[in-house]
Amino acid sequence: MTTLPDGRVTVSVNGEPRELTAGTTLAALVGALSGAPSGTAPSGIAAAVNETVVPRGQWPGLRLAEGDRVEVLTAVQGG
Repeated sequence: MTTLPDGRVTVSVNGEPRELTAGTTLAALVGALSGAPSGTAPSGIAAAVNETVVPRGQWPGLRLAEGDRVEVLTAVQGG
């Protein structure tokens, strides 16, 4: 992992580059993207890192690294 001089890493989130503080977890990123209170994520969201779906229970322990590709998907009901 190459950390930028200011302690940040660059990851791709839904195809867009985003700088994060080194050590940011998947749970923190998803929470920030969804506007949820710290440490929570609303239901109906799935996440994959480097093309591998990550079970929600693993989000708090998965620290994102330089160059990771993150996809965050929201389920939509229709009819």
